[in-house]
Amino acid sequence: MTFPELYVLRHGETEWNAVGRLQGALNSPLTALGRAQAQAQGRILARCPLDGFKAVASPLGRTIETAGYAVAPLVTRVETDERLREIEVGAWSGRQRDTLGVPYDSSVPSGEALSIYEAAPGGEGLARLEARCQAFLEDLAGPAIIVTHGITGRMLRALWLGLGRAGLMDLPGGQGIVFHLKDGAHSVLEDV
Repeated sequence: MTFPELYVLRHGETEWNAVGRLQGALNSPLTALGRAQAQAQGRILARCPLDGFKAVASPLGRTIETAGYAVAPLVTRVETDERLREIEVGAWSGRQRDTLGVPYDSSVPSGEALSIYEAAPGGEGLARLEARCQAFLEDLAGPAIIVTHGITGRMLRALWLGLGRAGLMDLPGGQGIVFHLKDGAHSVLEDV
């Protein structure tokens, strides 16, 4: 299936990101760095042709705050969609990554650390995340700017590219950048 052109943004760094705490459906505010990253995303998007694009964000506070800096100045309206929320981590919500007993090394390639999301007791798991992201993409009627989270954003991009869940391991993450998906290609846009 072919999907519309997308710009995908991960929210800026939060207080919990900075200390290695899992957020899932919980929230913490953006740090000063996170606000600067969101502003950088806004500068990137300001250079892009956005006519006909709608903007959609996860309803969680960190994405709404990011959208306020990065997207709101460029569009007339930012909608929210529950399907863009971050993967649920169940009993691990709010816990420090290093206390979970699951190997995690943030310095390894993006996919290496994804096993933590499958192991979370009472968590959503990648198969359910994949289903809701697929449903979101299938409902898109035109090009969109998406403001979401790290794992959810990776899943959306993997599905858009036709890689499925297995493709999560091959996609980069990052904050303060914009992922552009158009004509079957995936690119990373950075502030210059």
